[in-house]
Amino acid sequence: MHNHLIRETSPYLLQHAENPVDWHPWSPEALQLARAQDKPILLSIGYSACHWCHVMAHESFEDADVAAVMNEHFINIKVDREERPDLDQIYQNAHYLLARRSGGWPLTMFLSPDGTPFYSGTYFPKQPRYGLPGFPQLLLQLAQAYKAQRKELAAQGEQLISALAAWQPKPGSDEMTLDASSLASAVQRLKQDCDRVNGGFGDAPKFLHPAELDLLMRQAKAHQDEDARHVALFTLQQMALGGLYDQLGGGFCRYSVDATWDIPHFEKMLYDNGLLLGLYSDAWLNSRDPLFARIVEQTAGWVMREMQSPLGGYYASLDADSDHEEGKFYVWQRNDIRNLLSEAEYAIVKPYYALDSTPNFEHHAWHLRVSRPLSAIAQSLQLDQTQATALLASAQAKLFAAREQRIRPGRDEKILGSWNGLMITGMAKAARVFGRDDWKISAQRAMDFVRATLWQDGKLYATHKDGKTHLNAYLDDHAFLLDAALESMQTEYRETDMQFAVQLAEALLARFEDVENGGFYFTSHDHEALIQRNKSGQDNATPSGNGIAAQGLLRLAELTGDTRYRDAAERCLKLFYPLMQQAASQCCSLNTALGELLQPPSLLVLCGDEKETAAWRAAVSENYVPELMVIALRGDEQGLPEVLSKPKQTSTTAWLCRGTQCLPPITDLNALKAALA
Repeated sequence: MHNHLIRETSPYLLQHAENPVDWHPWSPEALQLARAQDKPILLSIGYSACHWCHVMAHESFEDADVAAVMNEHFINIKVDREERPDLDQIYQNAHYLLARRSGGWPLTMFLSPDGTPFYSGTYFPKQPRYGLPGFPQLLLQLAQAYKAQRKELAAQGEQLISALAAWQPKPGSDEMTLDASSLASAVQRLKQDCDRVNGGFGDAPKFLHPAELDLLMRQAKAHQDEDARHVALFTLQQMALGGLYDQLGGGFCRYSVDATWDIPHFEKMLYDNGLLLGLYSDAWLNSRDPLFARIVEQTAGWVMREMQSPLGGYYASLDADSDHEEGKFYVWQRNDIRNLLSEAEYAIVKPYYALDSTPNFEHHAWHLRVSRPLSAIAQSLQLDQTQATALLASAQAKLFAAREQRIRPGRDEKILGSWNGLMITGMAKAARVFGRDDWKISAQRAMDFVRATLWQDGKLYATHKDGKTHLNAYLDDHAFLLDAALESMQTEYRETDMQFAVQLAEALLARFEDVENGGFYFTSHDHEALIQRNKSGQDNATPSGNGIAAQGLLRLAELTGDTRYRDAAERCLKLFYPLMQQAASQCCSLNTALGELLQPPSLLVLCGDEKETAAWRAAVSENYVPELMVIALRGDEQGLPEVLSKPKQTSTTAWLCRGTQCLPPITDLNALKAALA
């Protein structure tokens, strides 16, 4: 028996296609069915890597008795939040207003047939526990309330729609002057909120905050702020040493359940790791700490090994669970480790991963995290650093090989435009910083796949799986891929990337911008009408689409000379500026864009012999200089914008411009370094 999800491409929806619940995908037909039968909608939003989504599915959605109640009283709709972030945004906001607390996944919403919510929650157990009602009893209560209290629910719905509308940014005065005060406020607040003992911000659970760390590093460089630099680098160090990071296979999990980064929720998301590849590359330039170089190498290796499709695009995520247990793939019994290793290897690994202390996971198991510096262990064992490093590496290789024999977590193999944009950006930057052609090729393969598959007939689509490309692309798809194209061009200039960047920028302006008030809607002008049309500036797990759109448009304006892109970015920043002043640390990607509007990035164009320009680029990229864009050309490129089109020279030549000021051509590398300094 199958329900209506059987023809979907989303792995998450297909996981529920054989439930006894009569699930529908979100569609006009499902909404019409609710109106025709005058039934409320039960909307369940989740994603395939989500542990608690699996728990609720096993407890309730696979249970015939629970399904019978759902089918009798509701039209049941399942949504993959990764395919429909528009719906997820709206109903997470609605949940916050209804429940007065943040949401999460699974998100469980009860809607009138017109889509207006009247009750919400996240995970509900089958039987009452955790202070939550049992799901079947809740269903019956809500079905009765919908029949008996229609008038009251309609009034509540009107208030909710008004409250959602009130959250949208309002344009400020036309005389508004933008200044850097919100950047300083954001840095000050982040320094106040940071955990000085463990790194990160706030208490448990601990999330990654990539946009915040990026802003801290940029502002630390701009203002020689050693404390801001410390907060960012210390946080990245602690994350890398903890159990949040896969110490054997590379890659980061989504968040830590504790304040010390010990135990994560074990799903690995493409977007986190794309953002962190770029951040750790910048951290290495900032510090030359070999830990950061190792993290980049291992994470890029994991992405290429486990997350890149044969056709080039990057897959979405790895599940938290394997063999129906969260984290089972990653955790160890101490004796299993001891039996795999030599005595000398175990002598290193035992203190390094705290196997000489109490277990830190369920069932007396250990989840690996670095607990003592290798140098201290080497000293205590009277080994030199080279011997200790070799023993640790051989032990890790044995443990990784043994782990590879386990039942693997499920992989969500849909290819999302937005998340591919984030990973292409991270991989391209890492390739440039570390001079890795294999990483550059990985990023270019993904970009070529996205452009060939998701860009069709002058329009971008959001997702591809099993040969099917569908769903209107969102703001984030356009903004993150524009950013990726700009980053890729700095790693290796390709005409196709420049063309794609311009196409994406034009689509942003034509299909998403609110020309009158400024800023970009999350959905395009021709998108399905929903109960709310969001225009959001706050960063979440991923940076704000408005922030990255503004950054990308400003940089593209520098590369092309097209002032329309700069003007649109400025309109966006003026719209969100009141919010940025009120909640500066929640708008870090917008603040980064504001910094680039107030102080436009420098543009360095190199032209000449390919090997020599590569050497020049490596030399000028040895330091962390986030305000510098570097484009290296051979001299035979076609269709260059005027800004990049330089006269042919007999030797390698550099053109350096800061805003509207350009230096004379430079033909000596030392002179170029002096000009940059």
